[in-house]
Amino acid sequence: MKLTTTLLPLLLSSLATSSSLSFFGSNQQVLDDDLKVPGDNPLEFCAKSDDFILTINNVDLEPNPPLPGKTLTIKAKGNFTEEVEQGAYVVLVVKYGLIRLINQQADLCEQMKSAVDEECPLIGEKTITKDVDLPKEIPPGHYTVSADVYTEDHVKVTCLTASIKF
Repeated sequence: MKLTTTLLPLLLSSLATSSSLSFFGSNQQVLDDDLKVPGDNPLEFCAKSDDFILTINNVDLEPNPPLPGKTLTIKAKGNFTEEVEQGAYVVLVVKYGLIRLINQQADLCEQMKSAVDEECPLIGEKTITKDVDLPKEIPPGHYTVSADVYTEDHVKVTCLTASIKF
């Protein structure tokens, strides 16, 4: 439930902790270089858009690929070009193969506060660093993750996806 600057750590860390699994693996696949999120990570934008409220400058994972039982450090930097206020939300879907493990909507501002100590409204340049302890037992298989972030008025803030094979 966590992913610029503030959204990525939020989404990444909640995924890593939310079902005792991580969506990262040693065989990261980037499907389209034009959609790749800048930095050392397996993330892609869901679509090309200059209209997103959040411009992600870069996201780095250490280590990349993440390792089961180790601490993952997420460093992200980005810019909110418009104010994102209370009522913003994240729609998160995690699949293991064809099986949907997580399909939920979460309050963005609550998640940002608890995950990276950022409060709404979100505006301007943000730099976030978040450490996530990954579980030792990560089932082998193909994971896909998507996170769509919207304002209270349903305007898209950003949209991210990752496809990983353990």
